[in-house]
Amino acid sequence: MRPLPTIHARRPLDPTGRFRVEEIDLEFANGARRTFERLQSGGLGAVIIVPMRDPETVLLVREYAAGLHRYELGLPKGRIDAGETPEQAADRELKEEIGFGARDIESLVPLALAPSYMAHRTQVVLARRLYPEKLEGDEPEELEVVPWPLARINALVGHPECSEGRTLAALFIAREYLEGRWRPPAP
Repeated sequence: MRPLPTIHARRPLDPTGRFRVEEIDLEFANGARRTFERLQSGGLGAVIIVPMRDPETVLLVREYAAGLHRYELGLPKGRIDAGETPEQAADRELKEEIGFGARDIESLVPLALAPSYMAHRTQVVLARRLYPEKLEGDEPEELEVVPWPLARINALVGHPECSEGRTLAALFIAREYLEGRWRPPAP
């Protein structure tokens, strides 16, 4: 395995402080020097939840995506708050976004969004044995809950309303896990 590049300098780039962007001067093992920009994670990470209504059906949400200015079909997700485990954050987000809690919550694997320039990670969490419970969330409007057959997740690839990579990856990971073809790495 190659040694990590040496960081010679770090400089903050966002004068507003809204985004934690920094420029880093690196030297690689072969002597090459480069300057990279990266977005530091500003929180404790996030969760994306695969809520299974039953063994064959996942619950998706249709919600407004400001970046694309359209409604997007995806999985419930949200930030991990201070003092929460990923499992606790997943259960809270489920209650806020789809009106269900889960009796069986299992963390599967963390995903990086864009590891070339972002430090942020999202934990994929599988939620089963759902029960009705609603908490007030921060969504500006009620999210539409869309039951989707797990056997048809391939149809979401290229679906006009589903383009988020985390959703697609989490669904495929959960399906492989549920069907016994993949196991999470040991902690």
